Amino acid sequence: QVQLVESGGGSVQPGGSLRLSCAASGFTFSNYVMSWYRQAPGAERERIARISSAGGITTYADSVKGRFTISRDNAKNTVYLQMNSLKPEDTAVYYCNGRYRWGDNDYWGQGTQVTVSS
Repeated sequence: QVQLVESGGGSVQPGGSLRLSCAASGFTFSNYVMSWYRQAPGAERERIARISSAGGITTYADSVKGRFTISRDNAKNTVYLQMNSLKPEDTAVYYCNGRYRWGDNDYWGQGTQVTVSS
């Protein structure tokens, strides 16, 4: 059974930090490009960070570049998102996504809420 389980969300003040984790199971994690998406109320889901299957290539949306860092541990089947200097506009539900390198398999987690507010 394929599962992506996010954790680490919560409430934080502006300028604070959070680290999200996404634990994968049921598929060969190292064959998947992993991404973090987010969706704010009334907005479309947007991809904010992506990491290659081996972890050597990362890309970021301009809105988070320099503040967020995506990483992965293929031995632990886990992808992370370190979020620093959080802003109120970072408030959203954050989703983990895995996409097979050579095909159309595409998996999603259930999402974790991040709220940035004073």
